[in-house]
Amino acid sequence: MTKIFTCICCFFLVAVFGPKSVRANRSDDRVAKAYFAFQQDTSKKVKATYSSTADTIGQMIRTLQKFKTNRDTINVRSSAPVPNLSLQQIIKGNLAGVYVQEPNGEPGTEQSMIVQGASGLLFSKKDIYALQPAVYLNGVPLVQDNPFAFDIQKYDYNRVGPATNLLSQVSIDNIQSIVVVKDPYELAKLGPNAANGAIYITTKNARAGVRDISLNSYFGYVAAPKVNTVNGVYENNFRKPFYQKYATASNYASYASYLRDSTNTAYYGPSNWNDLYYQSTPTFSADLGITGGSDRANFRFFGSGTKNAGNADDTNIDRYNLFFGINMAPYKWLTVSSTVNTARLDRNRNKSLRDRFAETRYIPDLSSPLSPNASIYSGYLQESARNVDDNRSNILNGNLSLSAKINKIVISTSLAFDYNEGIRDYFTPSTLMDGVSYVSNYFGYSQRLLLNNFATYKYEINAKHTIDFEIGQSFQGDTYKYNYARAYNGPNDYVKLNIVDGNAGSGDYLNTLDANGFYVFRYIDKERNNLFSLYASAKYKYKDLLTLSALVRRDGSSNGQPNSRWVTTPAFNADWNLKEQFLKGNSIFDKLHVSAGWGRTLRIFQDDRFAAGPQYRSENGWFEEPTIPGYGGRLGINRPYDSGFIGYNISLPYAERTNLTIDATTLKGRLNAALTLYNRNDKNQVIGMPVPLETGYSANYQSGMDINNKGVELLVNGVVIDKPKSLSWSTGININYNRNELTALPNGVKELIYNNDNKLVVGKPVGSYWLYTNNGIYNTNAEVPAGMTFNGIPMKAGDPKWVDYNGDNKIDSKDKILTGNRQPKFVGGWNNTLSYKNFDLNFNFIFALGQKSINQYEATKYGFVNREAGNDINSVKEVSSWQTFSNEKSYPIYNPWSDVDAYRTDQDLFLENSSYLKLRSITLGYDFGKTVLFNNNGKGVRRAYLYATAMNLFTITKFTGVDPELVNYNGYYDGANLTIPRTFVLGFKLDL
Repeated sequence: MTKIFTCICCFFLVAVFGPKSVRANRSDDRVAKAYFAFQQDTSKKVKATYSSTADTIGQMIRTLQKFKTNRDTINVRSSAPVPNLSLQQIIKGNLAGVYVQEPNGEPGTEQSMIVQGASGLLFSKKDIYALQPAVYLNGVPLVQDNPFAFDIQKYDYNRVGPATNLLSQVSIDNIQSIVVVKDPYELAKLGPNAANGAIYITTKNARAGVRDISLNSYFGYVAAPKVNTVNGVYENNFRKPFYQKYATASNYASYASYLRDSTNTAYYGPSNWNDLYYQSTPTFSADLGITGGSDRANFRFFGSGTKNAGNADDTNIDRYNLFFGINMAPYKWLTVSSTVNTARLDRNRNKSLRDRFAETRYIPDLSSPLSPNASIYSGYLQESARNVDDNRSNILNGNLSLSAKINKIVISTSLAFDYNEGIRDYFTPSTLMDGVSYVSNYFGYSQRLLLNNFATYKYEINAKHTIDFEIGQSFQGDTYKYNYARAYNGPNDYVKLNIVDGNAGSGDYLNTLDANGFYVFRYIDKERNNLFSLYASAKYKYKDLLTLSALVRRDGSSNGQPNSRWVTTPAFNADWNLKEQFLKGNSIFDKLHVSAGWGRTLRIFQDDRFAAGPQYRSENGWFEEPTIPGYGGRLGINRPYDSGFIGYNISLPYAERTNLTIDATTLKGRLNAALTLYNRNDKNQVIGMPVPLETGYSANYQSGMDINNKGVELLVNGVVIDKPKSLSWSTGININYNRNELTALPNGVKELIYNNDNKLVVGKPVGSYWLYTNNGIYNTNAEVPAGMTFNGIPMKAGDPKWVDYNGDNKIDSKDKILTGNRQPKFVGGWNNTLSYKNFDLNFNFIFALGQKSINQYEATKYGFVNREAGNDINSVKEVSSWQTFSNEKSYPIYNPWSDVDAYRTDQDLFLENSSYLKLRSITLGYDFGKTVLFNNNGKGVRRAYLYATAMNLFTITKFTGVDPELVNYNGYYDGANLTIPRTFVLGFKLDL
């Protein structure tokens, strides 16, 4: 650690005091400014240009040269007053083709982004990691948490450790531009990291001859929701119809113990828990940015502090940011730059029973749930205050770039790094664990180091014909590591933390912690993978009419098997200026372009297991506890029977994309529209195939799964009213339609039952549900067809009437059909800005249409008999379950004691339309900087902007849950996640 710290300090000193020049601003800044100029004033005619000037970040940003409209960028100016914490929240609804899923309103939790459809499976939390786009911060592809930690987890809820969203690290007030990269040629330039698309963030940078100071701050609160609380009377009345219709004497005898006594005030008294659980909580932020310097040397400093609060369970996150960038030009031909960004995230997590039991892997007696009475519930909270749950994430990333221009040759090199570490200390006293205390400690880190080198040469044949050549090389090294220990049954509740080292000299090292009698389980894992790439490209340009580009890459990944580690991938692109070619004198079109591209991108494995072939694993658990690494203080290894067999001949997957885009500007720049048709094939992916039970393996991993996504993107931006001295109205809408389809499985297989609960069928979406079709209820035994069974169980009155599709008089898996889709067909947003003199009003709608979700919350509620009898983690009843909702749906009164499990979730009874339209934010502001008070003949304050913002004001949906956004990644709504709160803030932005 000392060496690592020393290296980081040295690198920071080099970054801060090393030279950099940006005598000419970075080409990516010029591109961003050109497109943002269109967004900020659509009435202006903007022409984005690209220069071969040395790019201080490296070759990454040069892929953005094709952008001709703002179709792939965010209007940062209008988004900045909205108090979003994470990158996903900033992007939501603002970037065409990007679907953001925010399944939890708890501040700092993990969220997902999917660009132009899902490229893989969507059945578990681990699956979602493989679908995320690469995120570049000033050219540095950020390394995220690796999902390999899920291998040691029993429950698929949150990754062990702090599980904090690492994309919460950047403050929007320090962002210059956010661009989504989807073009095949551009993604091919970025390489394997961008197989799922890319989000490119450019921070505000030092600029030649520009000196400014910016101060931004807001303060507000998140509002506690209004809830309709209930107590045991409601629960008792809810169960009464079931008992009256189906219960036997033995059923009555086993009636829930906490509901038997109506005089028990703990459950039949006042239900006033909500004021202790839901709170209106303050949220605030402040930041300072300073930019200065000259043409030869300039810098930017930025620092911020933010507290983002939740409205329930005392949840919040504190974020602290520091950023420093310096640019110097020691010689006219040499430019050097460096940036360093660091962040600290401290998260106060929820205290839910489910998350606690998932961490402790211990389910106590659940026969008496939490009381809805405030006086009793407060006693539980006081006992919970003895818990320890510290979650910290430290992040450091940056780059050092040098570029030399010698005549027409530009040679550049850059060193980039990204490091993040997560720490979680957790303790639960024995009073909350049936007399057994629990302690766990997690430390993990992810780090990435990149070395990029490239050279460009511009060959001018004549005034009409030019060719740009480029060659490059890059090396990327990634490391993921965690140390995790959990322990039970300490000597008392005073020994809580910092005891996981043990005594390595003792014989019971793996069984005790600090000789205090804890029973310990330890998990240690580390993965490394390297990526080496070579590429060459050429771009031919004929006047301003036609541009043809070609690229070839050679990538080698250490995560590939020896016979398939190296892959060659090409890409091509053509751009045609139709306005200059055919409509030069036409007054209707200001710009008219068509572009087409095709590219192949290598997809590297997240897990290094596939590179090793047949192997042993540390899997010594059993069904109820599958992740035990060993016994009696000894680590054990065995064949990977539970996780699946990995053989040879597994090759690296890849993605092939085809895009066709037409974009036009008309009405003297007041109207801009872009239409994109895309087709993506993600080929040769690995999936676990079934094997005979006699082998003992759960699956055999093989290559050969192909998934296709095709769709249409439409973006329209326009100035409806353009009167700068009075009323102006600009609007923009983006819509993406996506169709997902499984096109192949290994060995020509046409359908596959996956993990017992899901089915994949060639020709169907990978996100389809596999369900029984519910067609009512058998009210009497006479209505049940003679001999009708459900998986061998004779059906009776009170059972669901499931459709027997194959007519064999028995309901089984052959009668389940694929229906619905976890992913929406349409996603997008609608943004509007109205200006009147110094006032402006911005409001933003987002929508997702065409997706379906399983309402597991209702299935659990109606299936109370099986839930309470199971006494497992699905039987947990949180205090927040003591409430009702206005849009609740009524379901048939089935026999809850039936052996067929009438309220099972794998039926379309609980399948709901979860489409929604949401007013995401509305902001009203006034710029005092334009008044005489602050501005004297153009001198003084450039901007003094006071604003008020409200978020998440209303949602239009048919979904009967609290919020359709709270559906988990696998498409199931369990009601366990905290709501996304309404937020109200008052802020100001001061630019000097």
